[in-house]
Amino acid sequence: MSPSSKTGIVLPLFLALTMMVNGRFYVEKSSVTVLNSWEMGAKHDAAIADFGIPNHGGFMIGSVVYAGQDAYGCNSFNKTFKPKSFYPTILLIDRGVCNFVLKIWNGQESGVAAVLIADDIVETLIAMDSPEESVHKDPDFIDKINIPSALITRSFGDNLKKALKRGEEVILKIDWSESIPNPDERVEYELWANTNDECGVHCNEQMDFIKSFKGTAQILEKGGHALFTPHYISWVCPKELLLSRQCKTQCINQGRYCA
Repeated sequence: MSPSSKTGIVLPLFLALTMMVNGRFYVEKSSVTVLNSWEMGAKHDAAIADFGIPNHGGFMIGSVVYAGQDAYGCNSFNKTFKPKSFYPTILLIDRGVCNFVLKIWNGQESGVAAVLIADDIVETLIAMDSPEESVHKDPDFIDKINIPSALITRSFGDNLKKALKRGEEVILKIDWSESIPNPDERVEYELWANTNDECGVHCNEQMDFIKSFKGTAQILEKGGHALFTPHYISWVCPKELLLSRQCKTQCINQGRYCA
């Protein structure tokens, strides 16, 4: 194998590993508090979905209703879910079979106030992302989701289902106040980007947002209403590859900054 062909293999692998290490995403969380049961513990973490409308800075109190075993929310429920009391309905749906957004859409269509997705494996909470391609006859259905939703751990979900199976009513408080790190009159927001602008729908949406929001962002920044921090993921060219075509064309400052 020639040196040039080795470089062609090593460099893409290095870039992939670098992006995996540097490209860690922040999982935005809310807290879920059980108000009427000491057995399940008072407070639990929940990962906020990146779609829908969470009540940032606020909270809601509701009564949990389980969609049912094998009712994954992948199709319309064709019914309404009524709690035992006057509280708004928080629908509990199991993870699996189909994507998150379809479950939450069908939950919203059934008239509930919020949806909790119970994880089906033991893992650290992840962000619920929207799919790149539409999975519904209405291509804009994701934008029409206007209820909050969150992913909870498997253990917490199992405990909720056990309590409901015993006929107990479980009252939860979902609190989004902790998702605002600096509760004041100024909004702090960040944008993470890299050179990969060919990742499909997500990249196209990001570029459209950047172009359309540019003027508004400048007005908010100048008025002291917002603070914008951009982040750009770059990589460093290994010394042994400094003379390669990729490093020469994609790097500056002797390979220190590459994009």
